[in-house]
Amino acid sequence: MEFKISKKANLFTIILIAVGVVFTGLGIACELSHGENHFAQRFLANMLIDGFYFFAIGLGALFFLALQYATETGWYVAVKRIIESVALYLPYGAGILLLALLIITFLDGAHIYLWMDSSHTDPSSAHYDALIDKKSFYLNKMFFWIRTAGYILTYILFLRGYRKRSLQEDAVGGTDIHFKNYKKGATFLVFFAVFSSTSAWDWIMSIDVHWYSTLFGWYVFAGMWCTAMVTLVTLTIYLRGKGYLPHVNDSHVHDLAKWTFATSFLWSYIWFSQFMLIWYANIPEEVTYFITRIEHFKLLYFGMFFVNFAFPMLLLMSRDAKRNAGVMVFVGLLIFFGHWVDLYVMVMAGSMGENAKLGLMEIGMMLAVFGLFIRIILINLTKAPLMVKNHPYLDESLHHDI
Repeated sequence: MEFKISKKANLFTIILIAVGVVFTGLGIACELSHGENHFAQRFLANMLIDGFYFFAIGLGALFFLALQYATETGWYVAVKRIIESVALYLPYGAGILLLALLIITFLDGAHIYLWMDSSHTDPSSAHYDALIDKKSFYLNKMFFWIRTAGYILTYILFLRGYRKRSLQEDAVGGTDIHFKNYKKGATFLVFFAVFSSTSAWDWIMSIDVHWYSTLFGWYVFAGMWCTAMVTLVTLTIYLRGKGYLPHVNDSHVHDLAKWTFATSFLWSYIWFSQFMLIWYANIPEEVTYFITRIEHFKLLYFGMFFVNFAFPMLLLMSRDAKRNAGVMVFVGLLIFFGHWVDLYVMVMAGSMGENAKLGLMEIGMMLAVFGLFIRIILINLTKAPLMVKNHPYLDESLHHDI
């Protein structure tokens, strides 16, 4: 069945973007009228947050697609085009992220990435930092951009290949394309296993340049995967409710909900493991990361953990809850915005500390990119039939029952 964007959905995305732009404008005007010294730093930090957050959702969908290929899963075939449509946001999200990183780099870090400021690696400078200097073999602008380009190009090349072969399979059929996807899926997971961690170090962890955690890459990955699953299950429920997915049954929704439930627990486990091990050891150079967040972001930091852990645990435990559209959408929205707060704390605590604010600018920029995100996904859904053809496991997916 062909998907068409309804007038209500079209209007909703336009309003969301417009409200976001107005809020952002009001926030900027308010800051400038008060002579805010940290305006540029705050604006760029928000660009980084929203660029990375929605890019990560697209990347999480691409990872999930590759995982299904590599494991030769059957049940997901009925929702494959939905996964592809979310993953296809990746180039747009990369554009926003790269623009933010480019401007920050041009401004020598803009007080967000301290290691980009050459004065910190110049022994003759009053701002010389021995630790940053020792890390400069890895944290330098040229190598940073080589790695960034490598991440983005790898992701987009795999994405384009999966989409091209998916559409070819509709016309050609057989098993050749399926087995090629199987091999490409396994290959992608090897790249992703490395890149998902190193990109998290580069783009997020290096903001707190004096601190590091061996769990940080996994932590960011778990949040990425969880928000991607929330997006997929919510979109599936929406399309099914509009009658576009007659072959998607409660079992498909149930499986997507189980992934949401599982990934929220994975994220919570890693959050606690990272926090508990560092806090209990109480090593000054490690624990300072959490001291900053507890002193200046206590409500947001512990509040978002409670939302992202407690609500999925309490509300999605039962089988019936995972099949209930209202419950899933409610919990999904909580998780979606809860993980945005998580990223906000990660970036703002490291880049602005006590000067950070959660105001109109933050809400407006998030809503504007969120509206763009929804609109692009809906447009992606119109570019191919929602039900694939000739997939070897199509029949298994159509008769999926758990």
